Amino acid sequence: MGKRLRGAKSICCCASPRFTSSSLSSFSWHEEDVWTEIAKYLDGKSLVMLASTSKWFLHVVMDESIWKFACLRDLQVPDCSETSFKWAKLYASAFGGSHSYAFRQKEKHIDWMRIGAFCFDSSDAFLMENLICPSKLPKEDTVQKMLNSYGSCVLHNIKTGIWIAGTMQVLDARHLELFLTEGYQKGSWEYKLIGSHDIRKHVDSASGLFNLKSWVGKPNDWQPKAMVTYHAVAINTNLQENEGLHIKYHVMTSGDTDEVVSIRVSQQLL
Repeated sequence: MGKRLRGAKSICCCASPRFTSSSLSSFSWHEEDVWTEIAKYLDGKSLVMLASTSKWFLHVVMDESIWKFACLRDLQVPDCSETSFKWAKLYASAFGGSHSYAFRQKEKHIDWMRIGAFCFDSSDAFLMENLICPSKLPKEDTVQKMLNSYGSCVLHNIKTGIWIAGTMQVLDARHLELFLTEGYQKGSWEYKLIGSHDIRKHVDSASGLFNLKSWVGKPNDWQPKAMVTYHAVAINTNLQENEGLHIKYHVMTSGDTDEVVSIRVSQQLL
């Protein structure tokens, strides 16, 4: 017995819904809340391009909340402090490609790499020259005595907030606002040596450390390694046969509050 075929259905035309004059009049392309939310998904370059299209977009895009959101998002840090500068300027300073060696000591600049950003919630910092955690924190009255006894030191009066770290044969960390301050731009703030230390024996690796995490690269990997967390940053480079290291610690302090606004840890083979 043959099967009864299902009746074929005719194909109907499909038309897009049409906007009526009333629906168009109720929709506003210049809804500030909508564009403020859209702007949060754009990077700095795209925000500048959008702001250049009209005065209205310039007004919307230059809202502090947008640039603050973009800066914290791209630096991958929490909102950990108040700032003295507008967030648009802080974003440009953080992502403009500049670093401390580009402002001064250009002749020493060989290579620089952004490691990342972290936060100083405390005004105290613990600096270590290697990846071995001490059993207790040094308590000597000077940085040099701490380095001589422990190979590590504690710094006080750190400017709290967001810090950016990079490396150019040194661990170079600075406060987010540093490049915008008048004292730094005029050159009145300078790095000063606060201590140095020699390790007169073979060293497996050179490290600049701001936290107590233990991490190393593979023994035969000679490329520098870096780690950053919300509250610390570290670098490590495995070394071939050597006779030791000379480690130097530099800080830059602000002229008005004497707060530490930048830290450098450099290590050279003996």
